[in-house]
Parts: sequence; C-alpha cells; structure tokens
Amino acid sequence: MDQFEEKTPLFQSLHTLRTSLRDGSIREIIDDWRWIFTYSKRYKGAILFYIFLGVFSTSLGMVASVASKYVIDIITSRQTDKLGLLIAVTIGSAAFSLTFSSLIDRLSTKLGIDINNDIQADIFDQIIDVDWKAINGYSSGDLLNRFNSDVGTVSSNAISWLPSIIIAIYNFIVTFAVIWHYNRIMALLAFASAPVMLLMSKFLITKQRDYARRVKEVSSEMTGFEVETFYNFDTIKSFGITEQYGRKLRGWQKIFRKMSLDYNMFTIKTNIFMSILGLIIQYAAFGYCLYLLWSNQITYGTMTLFLEQRGRLASAFNSVVGIIPAFLTSSVSAHRVRELIDLPRERHIPESRELAALAKDGFEVRMRDVNFSYVEENRVITESAFYAAPGEIVALVGPSGEGKTTMIRLMLGLIRPDAGSAFLRSSDGRETEMNADSRFLFSYVPQGNTILSGTIAENLRMVRENATDEEIVEALKTSCAWDFVSKMPDTIHTKIGERGKGFSEGQAQRIAIARAVLRDAPILLLDEATSALDVTTERQVLRNIIRKHPSKTIIVTTHRPTVLNMCQRVYRVMQTHVTELSEEESSRMAMDF
Repeated sequence: MDQFEEKTPLFQSLHTLRTSLRDGSIREIIDDWRWIFTYSKRYKGAILFYIFLGVFSTSLGMVASVASKYVIDIITSRQTDKLGLLIAVTIGSAAFSLTFSSLIDRLSTKLGIDINNDIQADIFDQIIDVDWKAINGYSSGDLLNRFNSDVGTVSSNAISWLPSIIIAIYNFIVTFAVIWHYNRIMALLAFASAPVMLLMSKFLITKQRDYARRVKEVSSEMTGFEVETFYNFDTIKSFGITEQYGRKLRGWQKIFRKMSLDYNMFTIKTNIFMSILGLIIQYAAFGYCLYLLWSNQITYGTMTLFLEQRGRLASAFNSVVGIIPAFLTSSVSAHRVRELIDLPRERHIPESRELAALAKDGFEVRMRDVNFSYVEENRVITESAFYAAPGEIVALVGPSGEGKTTMIRLMLGLIRPDAGSAFLRSSDGRETEMNADSRFLFSYVPQGNTILSGTIAENLRMVRENATDEEIVEALKTSCAWDFVSKMPDTIHTKIGERGKGFSEGQAQRIAIARAVLRDAPILLLDEATSALDVTTERQVLRNIIRKHPSKTIIVTTHRPTVLNMCQRVYRVMQTHVTELSEEESSRMAMDF
C-alpha cells in the first residue's frame, strides 16, 4: 500500500513531527536515529565519497547551465570570437557530467549493495540469537517484513542521510544564488512555486490519512484471505467449496475497488488543484521573463537560464523538504528493527562446546523439579523430573497439548525452566545446563512436515554439508526411506516440491528422520516423528537406529503408545505433571492400544 502513502509524504511527516513534539515521542525518533548512526560510523569513508560525488555532480550541472546561457547569448548577438570555447565548455561539461553520473550510479549501486548486505547480515545474526519465547510473539510475516523492508530502509539511510542533506541544501543554495545573481525578483518567483503545497497541508493530511488507513485495512484483510486460502488449498478443494471462496475473493475485490477509486478521485482533484497553482506561478515567471526580455533588461540566454533553473530550484526545494519524510520513515523502520534486536538473547554457555570430545560416549538428559509457564499463572510443567541415558529409548506419552513438545524445547534449551534445572551429564560426570551452545549435541525431528523444496540429498545435507552420497544412502536405509527412494529414477537426487509435495506424509517423515540420523548427534529427539508410519515400520526405524548407534540417547514423544515395550522408561505428561510409569503401567498402556 506504499503507493497510497507516498502521494503526500511531506504532509504526513510534518503532521507526525508536530504530534511527536506535543506527546514527547520525538525522543524515540532521536533514539532511533542514534542507533542508525552506529552503522553510519562504520562507513565514514563511503559517506564522504557520496558527498563529494553529489557536490561535484551538482556543480558540473550548474556550470553546464551557465555555459548554455552564454552560448545562446553569443549566437543571438552574433558574437563569434568566444563561440568555439563556450561550445566546447558546454559539450565537455555535459559529456563529463554524463560520464561522471554513470560512474556515480555504478559505484553507488555496488557500494549500496555491499553495505546493505553487511548491515542485513549483522542484524540477521542478532535476530537469530533472540530468545525463542520472545521472538515467538511476532508472526512470520511481520518478521520477514521487518527483516527485508525495514532493514533495507535502515541500511540505505544509514549511508545516504548525511549526503542527501548536504547535497540537497547545496543544490538549493547554488541554484537560488545563481538566479539571485541575475535577478532577485526572478529568484523569488522561482522559489514561490515550491512551498505552495504546504498551504494545503492540514486539509490534505486529514483526507489522505483517512483514505490510506481504510485502503490499508482492506488490503490487509485481502492478503490474509489469500494467504489462508492458498495454505489450505487441499482442504478447500476436498470440501468442494472452491466456488464459495471465489465469491469471497470477488467480494473483497469489490470493496478494494471502491476504496481505491475513491482515493484515486481524491488524488486527481488534488493534483488538478496543485497543478493549476503551479501553472499560475510558472506562467507568472514566464511572463516576467518576457517582460524583462521585451524591455531589454535580460538576454535570451538569461531567460533560458531563468526558466531552466526555476524548475531546478523547485526540485531542489522538494529534495530539501523531502528529507523530513525520509527521516521519519527511517526512524519507524529503525524502531521496528530495534524491537527485535532488543529482545532478550538466548542463554549461551561457551564451555558447552568442550563436550564435543565426549560425544562418542553419549550423554544423560536430566531434569529436576522443573516448573515452566509460557504465560504467567498458566503452568504447563509443574515440579517434574526426567531421565534418559545413552543406549536407551525413553518415551514421553500423553494427550495432545499437555506439554510433550514443551519438554523437548526445554531439552533443546529453546526455553528455560522458571524453576528447577534441565541439564546434560557427560561420561566424566560433568553437568551442563541446557543452552544454545549445547544444542549441537541434539538431532531433532519436529512435528509436522519439515521437508523443503529441492532434492532429497539437499534436504539431508542441511545438517551435514559435506556428507557423501554413500552416507546419505546409509541414513535413508536406517530410517527405512531407502525402500522407496531406491525405486525413484533419480534416487537421492529426486526433486521434492514445496512442503514435501509429491511425497506421502509417511515418506516425508522417514526422510526427516534420515536427516536427523545423518547429523549423528549423541541425542535424538523424535517429536511425534513416527505418527504417520505403520507400527511395523515405526519399530524397525527405532531398532535400526539403536543397533547402528548403540550409545545414542533416543527420546520419543507420542500419543500412540505402540513402541512402549521397546522403551527403558516411559513418562506420562498430563495435567502439567511429568511422571514416570512403572513397567506394569507401561505394558498395560501398550496392550490397551
């Protein structure tokens, strides 16, 4: 909806500044720009380079304009003694300006891309390290918008803000000074056309903001409808309600069309009014030039220079005042990005990396007296304990939504207990709290379809980039996926569609398990990862893993207890408590199923 917001950005910006001064939020704008300046300081050389190029290019353009004036005067007065020199100066300055502008464009684009990538990568590293619980308060669409659009705005303005101000002001002053030098009244007339739009600001702010708000609301509703429709495409087709959704889309289109046309008519009327005012001033300046020319107070060249520079002065003025919208836009984007990077960081214990030397012996996974809540006063886990050792398969069972996945997140260090402890114990007796740096010791197969578009091999190499084809095949055999992959024409190089399209849910799960096996971490977490497999395949996969990796600690969450008799321990998660079941209870649960 940017096209609706950009029609009168200056009016919005002035209104925002006035509001900010009244309510004290101008302090936030200053803080946002201080943060942007931290990136500006890194590229002082680039900023000076941009300023030099802009000032030099502006000066060349002015030299070419003044030279053109004298060329016209020489031709009209038939003075030929300096004609050759002035023509050479005019052509030379124009050619040099064109070459220089092209060079500026090329260098600016290259430098801009490099700086944007640098800043974006830096902010990406900060966002990716944000605490899981904190970052999950934002939708995926909002995160992507902030990371792409807002970071792009910040990176662009972190470099261009100072050059833009200096070059715009320099251009305005030089242009005004040149016209003032030849005729002061003409300079004032030329300047008068620029601020006309400010006279209409109060009316335009109210109307434009109202239209923009309504159009944005409808657009957001339409986007939400479209995303939801395509995400649930199979369900809509299965219920045979495609025509119903087609009618809904047309209904939204009708509303959006009316809003857009109303706004378009408002814009047309505004543009007509502004254009008439601009033409009045333009013809006033043109008439004054004709009067000066008629009374022999100026030459044809001077008149041409006046008319050319009048438009340039208006453009320069717009550039100067246009800094205000850019200033506020950058502040808004910076604030949105800062909201993310100011979120609490994950817990890091660098010493956890030292555990890599003990990976072959396996690790115990332990929890003691753990309490956890996503929302205060809404307990998910209460006073609970857990234990799993190398060479064991340990199950977490219970109804959906009771906290099994929460237990997995605690093990991965994505979330931390509100009370109690969750830690690893190595073969030498060392105990290490679960944290971001201990996560490399885990292989994880989450719920749902986690297959990405690409080949089967590319999906597996996500976790081990240097894995050989033979290692990939071995992992597929362990997960019982080689049975169907080997029959495909391209085997491990078979293409997979988005969200595993072209594969059954059971096949996608086996590929995901193969990926976790290929990672070969000492602890394997399977979160409902065998729910789409038949009982025989489910058991075979677990037997294969424990046989080929006897020191691996395997933790399985499930709400169908078909493999409980393969487990050394079974924990039930119910009503916020995690309790270990006796062998008799586990056997009875398996038999009941």
